[in-house]
Amino acid sequence: MPAIERTRPYIAVIMGVSGSGKSTVAESLAAQLGWDLLEGDDLHPPANIAKMAAGHPLTDADREPWLEAIAAWIAEHVAAGKSGLVTCSALKHAYRDILRRPLIGHSEAELTFILLSGSREQLQQRVTTRPGHFMPPSLLDSQLATLEAPTPDERIVTIEIGSPPAVVAAEALEALHP
Repeated sequence: MPAIERTRPYIAVIMGVSGSGKSTVAESLAAQLGWDLLEGDDLHPPANIAKMAAGHPLTDADREPWLEAIAAWIAEHVAAGKSGLVTCSALKHAYRDILRRPLIGHSEAELTFILLSGSREQLQQRVTTRPGHFMPPSLLDSQLATLEAPTPDERIVTIEIGSPPAVVAAEALEALHP
């Protein structure tokens, strides 16, 4: 499928707890759309990675510099008129507000969150069987407890993860069509 041509910048944040498939879906979308992709985990400070790898959940203070770094990437893309995809857990409304902030004053730009959602059992199975990720399965419950449901004022599309990854990515792509 060719890249979706847009006359204005569009940012899609693929969000959800650990194991929801953010990276898999975002990589598929980036390949199909031809948009830049930021793997949000790549911007975590080393102290955050070490803390999570040791089985300790991040605090709001831990997450703030990470979210600000992602927001800076979004701001750069919006300023350049470029569309892009970002993976980020974006668990709280306040975190999503930080990611929306770069669009203030840029009425030409759009931002959509795509929440990948699944049962605790689905997510636990995924985080238990994936190799080489710094986030241990023991942190899943803290992420689920932190996740705030979308509110009516937020532009969030929720997609269930029970289908094969290609189907989930196709649903996400449909949500992004102009």
